[in-house]
Amino acid sequence: MIGVLAKPGQAAVVEEFFELFKTPWEFYRAGRQYEVVITTTADIPAIAAPVVFVYSAEATGVDARHRLTLGARHKRGVLTPYRDGHSLPIYGDLATFTDPAGAVPCLASSAGIAGLRVEHATSTIIRVGYDLFAEVEYLLSIGQPAEHAHVPTLDLHIGMLREWILNAGIPVLEIPPVPAGHAFAVCLTHDIDFIGIRHHRFDHTMWGFLYRSTLGAVRDLLRRRISTRRLLRMWRAAASLPFVYLGWAKDFWEPFDWFLRVEKRLPATYFLIPFKGRSGQKVPGRHASRRATAYDVDDLSRQAVTLMQAGCELGVHGIDAWHSAALGRDELARLAVITGASNIGIRMHWLLQDADSAAMFERAGYAYDASAGYNDTIGYRSGTTQVFRPLGMATLLELPLHIQDGALFYPQKLDLSEADAEQRCSTLIANSRRLGGVLTLLWHDRSHGPERFWGEFYAKLVEGLKSENPWFGTAGQVVSWFEKRRRVQFEQVQTEEGARTSLRYDGEPIAPPLVVKVHLPKDDRYSGRSTRADLSWDGTRPADVDSPRPFINPQRAHSLS
Repeated sequence: MIGVLAKPGQAAVVEEFFELFKTPWEFYRAGRQYEVVITTTADIPAIAAPVVFVYSAEATGVDARHRLTLGARHKRGVLTPYRDGHSLPIYGDLATFTDPAGAVPCLASSAGIAGLRVEHATSTIIRVGYDLFAEVEYLLSIGQPAEHAHVPTLDLHIGMLREWILNAGIPVLEIPPVPAGHAFAVCLTHDIDFIGIRHHRFDHTMWGFLYRSTLGAVRDLLRRRISTRRLLRMWRAAASLPFVYLGWAKDFWEPFDWFLRVEKRLPATYFLIPFKGRSGQKVPGRHASRRATAYDVDDLSRQAVTLMQAGCELGVHGIDAWHSAALGRDELARLAVITGASNIGIRMHWLLQDADSAAMFERAGYAYDASAGYNDTIGYRSGTTQVFRPLGMATLLELPLHIQDGALFYPQKLDLSEADAEQRCSTLIANSRRLGGVLTLLWHDRSHGPERFWGEFYAKLVEGLKSENPWFGTAGQVVSWFEKRRRVQFEQVQTEEGARTSLRYDGEPIAPPLVVKVHLPKDDRYSGRSTRADLSWDGTRPADVDSPRPFINPQRAHSLS
């Protein structure tokens, strides 16, 4: 059991952190025995525990008692854990230590030592120069700048904490964000901004297509971004445009048949525009009028039936919901008529959002939002592979967006070659393999056809993901799985045989089941036992898990008083 002693105002952040690091914990209660205590306060009461973590950029009572000297204090920094070498950005205050005395450095930064380990005969103190929960709050509210988008920062914080606990000889019981029998989850999503070029005659969209598929294609050939074969395909598409308008040739931007063929038997989520011709209010930047679309959900009643029969999900591609709950309800109601669904999610058109957007979505009645991503790059805007609850929300959950086609290939964005884009995506896939969670992809409606021709890359990406043994789910299914994981409660029970932890859950069966892990320290005293004991659990009945005791007696642990 972990006891948490946090600063005033951090309770909600602590609770969300331990929904992501799903392990037994509670807010610190005096007189209780804990294997681990985590504190971010400067004034620390007398604590007896085998392992105590002190996360603070300020001087604390622990520093004076253990002769730890704080050095310079910095705004932001980048850390490198001594053990695994992963760089870790810090967005708040960061303190370094000038004189480790008898302590052992366990965390470094370019500015100096940022973390120390103090060993005693019966306990370990980890002193870290930043506030863990302030970092989590920043990631879940403001989000990471693009320069650190590639770093799953919040997940690394969890991994580093887990590793430190294990290194101190304390077993860790955890429900990781990994569906049983799978490596991680994958969510395939599509924002439907266009349903065909036939709806665009002599407008910005048509002229833009003609330029990019002719003169722009020549430029891309000279930049070695496309082959001569692809150039000829673009020219052929441009030449066929009059025949598309006349109905004599297939509309090469029609997306649904292509996606259903490439994603055969895989569920996907399609976010549909509720109202045609609406660019929306409060749209920042130039060219706001271009945000309006030439279709709405009423034009897709036949396609909607086909998609739902194929096991796909329909969500709202919101126009004004990001700033108005009333307008968000109108957009939700428009899609509900088509789908008949009660739990509908949203992703904002152009990913528009501000500090109040989550509250607007929740008040409007959405089950989840899927807008937490980047337009200009790929990666982890909130620092995590996991579905999370935006701070202050009661019901809304957030599905993070990780890989977007336009961010990879647009000249104004990353402007990557396909080889470089494959490498970037492979890095995120490797992170998912290691961390679990969900990898969310966004491929737009017209990206498979001319003039983009990013369809072959996407098909290859999907085929590669299949080989990783993920669980493919719609956005709603993935969010629901994480919501059920959040509802699991830990109860510690003392028996004559020792301590046991009981898992309690009230709800529908969890499918795929959860994985319950007991991580054991790499210690000779645990020889003969697996370093991780796994249990598959669907929540249909209570589960009891043996709680291996640490080899440190908590009653004899060093006191911080």
